[in-house]
Amino acid sequence: MTLRVVVAPDSFGTTLTAAGAAAAIARGWSSARPHDIVVAAPQSDGGPGFIDCLAGTGVVRATTVAGPLGDPVTARWRVDGDTAYVESAQACGLHLVGVPTVDSAVRASSTGLGELIAAVVEADPVRRLVVGLGGSATTDGGAGLLEALGGPRGAAHSLAGVEVVAATDVDNPLNGPAGAAAVFAPQKGADPPTVEILAARLAGIGAELDRFAGRAVTAEPGAGAAGGIGAALLSLGAHRASGADLVAQITGLRAALEAADVVITGEGRLDDQTPRGKVVARVAAAAPPHAQVIALVGDAVPAGRALREELGLDVIESLVDHVGLEAALHDAEASLASLAALVAAVVE
Repeated sequence: MTLRVVVAPDSFGTTLTAAGAAAAIARGWSSARPHDIVVAAPQSDGGPGFIDCLAGTGVVRATTVAGPLGDPVTARWRVDGDTAYVESAQACGLHLVGVPTVDSAVRASSTGLGELIAAVVEADPVRRLVVGLGGSATTDGGAGLLEALGGPRGAAHSLAGVEVVAATDVDNPLNGPAGAAAVFAPQKGADPPTVEILAARLAGIGAELDRFAGRAVTAEPGAGAAGGIGAALLSLGAHRASGADLVAQITGLRAALEAADVVITGEGRLDDQTPRGKVVARVAAAAPPHAQVIALVGDAVPAGRALREELGLDVIESLVDHVGLEAALHDAEASLASLAALVAAVVE
């Protein structure tokens, strides 16, 4: 029987873009089931790959900005009519750091994102600015971004008349046990003492943001996104939206899923953060009741596997279980293709 298969993964950390992951899964699946109809629909929750997942939307522009550690990087954005789409990871993504360390966790700045936003509003008369948040190397509460735009008042002036949308991959607040430092800084190279340092820094920055905004923006969902860049944008009057839902809408994912017999999604790590706005959760929720929903992930920690029923996943398979950690990191494309082929061979 010929199956219609929709492949809609996010990026796999720094090892595979969403487009690369989708292509690898599609190739592997087709090698085992060549008669199936396979549709690749790479997705993003606002993190790395956000701009690429909007392929065909508007035109692409580029500029040079400061990377997370100050080195110049090329950052791209899209303009569609009076709407611009910006990806924070283009300017301050973790992938731009290389191997994260305690030093990079402390030093990484969002300055380049501020420079990118300045270039965007200077290049075109945009009325709506959608900033994809996620995959950052930073835990600076957006301090670098605001400084690059002339401080909070200068930033507010630069964005006057522009609707700002913070497209987040998570709903975490800025501070506390679910905040940016406690939850995400360890992924960016911070050891426990450094997490405490970063948390204290965010508390101070957050107090200033709350005062400027006239409300507790730091406690709002999404404030902790991208190392606290979410809080900085909220203080400027931005409103939060699900990055995954936004990309799904623009790419027509729901229509593609309606006729699917099998839906394959994935991400770098399936864990307890997955239900909080990640692509896997959003794709699984949008899948039709009759479809098999498969998650192919880089790694699946026990807390993530325990969410299988809650997420609506029929199958969870990980690259680490399939080929081991070394191959999962250094030969992710071939490993993901072979895993997809194995799953396809036993699907009913």
